[in-house]
Amino acid sequence: MRLTEYHQLIVDEFGESEGKWISHSHVLAKLGGTADELIERGVDPRDVWRELCEDFEVPEERRLGVDYNSK
Repeated sequence: MRLTEYHQLIVDEFGESEGKWISHSHVLAKLGGTADELIERGVDPRDVWRELCEDFEVPEERRLGVDYNSK
């Protein structure tokens, strides 16, 4: 997953400001850091996104983001 895709998923699910706060502040215990820290360390954004979805109980149908092509 590209970093731009990850950021779009964050915005789609949590909104711009809350998404930034979550990425910067929420510690993903299974991966050992915040989303921002983990991505900076080289963890695939896809793995970070999956763990955020688990922690915040994002329903399966929303985990792939908004389908902008169908709008």
